[in-house]
Amino acid sequence: MKPNLLTKNSVEKFSRRIKSLDQVKKNYNHIIRRWQHATPLPSSTPETLTSIQDDSPKYNERPRWSYTPVALKMPVRIRPLDPNKIWECNSDPKKLDCFYKNFLGPGGDKLLSDEVKWLAITHKSFEQGARGFNDRLAFLGRRILNLQTNLMLFSTPVVNQSESLAGIESEGRVPFEHPALGGLKNLFDPPLTIVLSKDRLASFATSVGMRSIIRWYPRMINDLDASGIETVLVTSLYAIVGAVALEKGGEVSSDIAKNNILKPMGIL
Repeated sequence: MKPNLLTKNSVEKFSRRIKSLDQVKKNYNHIIRRWQHATPLPSSTPETLTSIQDDSPKYNERPRWSYTPVALKMPVRIRPLDPNKIWECNSDPKKLDCFYKNFLGPGGDKLLSDEVKWLAITHKSFEQGARGFNDRLAFLGRRILNLQTNLMLFSTPVVNQSESLAGIESEGRVPFEHPALGGLKNLFDPPLTIVLSKDRLASFATSVGMRSIIRWYPRMINDLDASGIETVLVTSLYAIVGAVALEKGGEVSSDIAKNNILKPMGIL
């Protein structure tokens, strides 16, 4: 076998790779230097961050929902800011309180704490989740709303007999009947996914003024429907029910689900 000999082309390729690696190293060092000079904190240790935030009066005066902590921000923006993609969300507490009064009734703005009121209407796309988001609250609220809807459907008398039962009776067989199971057929016809569909819940959330107070960042600011605003509205609606359940208990959240959501939608 012939030994592998370095040719002129291979040497040139190797030298070009070395130069490209050197250029990458220079760019990396330049970014690190810019990062260090732009960082407003002298140290990034948790102890230093805590001491600076505790000593600074602006951190003590401003509520947590109104700002993103410095430690969660990038000191140097990698991508340039596109003026065509600027999106502003509601930051007025009075406007938010008006929504809760309209949705939950008189005293609705006092039902939740300030932090939870903002958290319940904050989507994870807002500030990349740096101020918290409502996914877990929505998970709990959806279970509560589904339960109350099923209980309501179960207690409603059956109006129309299904075709399958009519066929059984025509064959001479009599299905088992009991008063306690009278509304069981309502749980399957129509299914819960149609009773509490995304379109239906999003339309109700829009009717109570939720579009103007939710905090989120759309993918396309010129087409909110294509950006998924219906999903954001439904998630926020579920999250409010879940937040009430955590702070006021299951009985209060069940009443809100029935009287403030299901009844206005015409389901109850």
